[in-house]
Amino acid sequence: MKILIADDELPLLSFLKRGLEGEGYEVIAESDVHNLIVTISQCQPQVAVLDRMFGDTDSLVLLQSIKRLPSPPMVLLLTAMDDVSDRVDGLRQGADDYLCKPFDFEELLARVQVLSRRLAVAEPVTSDQLQCGPLTLYRDERIARYQTEELSLTRLEYDLLEYFVQHVGKVLSRERILNQVWQSEKDPMTNIVDVYVSRVRQKLSEFDELAIETLRGNGYRLTVVSR
Repeated sequence: MKILIADDELPLLSFLKRGLEGEGYEVIAESDVHNLIVTISQCQPQVAVLDRMFGDTDSLVLLQSIKRLPSPPMVLLLTAMDDVSDRVDGLRQGADDYLCKPFDFEELLARVQVLSRRLAVAEPVTSDQLQCGPLTLYRDERIARYQTEELSLTRLEYDLLEYFVQHVGKVLSRERILNQVWQSEKDPMTNIVDVYVSRVRQKLSEFDELAIETLRGNGYRLTVVSR
């Protein structure tokens, strides 16, 4: 797997590059914030380890540009800002994980490995199919099969599951889900999203490889569990 490390602290950049290369990863090091988007576009890393305060720039202003790239990487933010509100803000802006400085290299390595497992993203198998681990969605027929077993889903449950599969590994807020699945821009002042997520989660619970996580205050995320 290809990893980009972006940090203006050159000793740390060099240390992380040597350490990750020693673990068998292909590593690109970037120390200039102005080159970051171009470097990611050209090298197309699967994971970007990004310093939150990159020189004089707060990297949060770059996250939206990174996530809009044709093949965006998973982003792990490194930061000395350990306030909960700072971490939540980073996740809401598009970061996939957060690690506070100072940190242990083993923890960084573990977080990179978790992100790599989440890279089992949904890819079209044919024009009417979506694959997510052992789960296949047949979009024309609106059928979901786990290997050969068909899941019993209502119309809204299928729509919700398809939306999760299209964004596997991504944190989806209740507002986004409400807008995309129910086509509503107004809060119905009910827990309808939570109810339907609970239903879909229950139907996936008998299968070990898929899980819908609840991220308190942020929303939900479909993950493929490495076996």
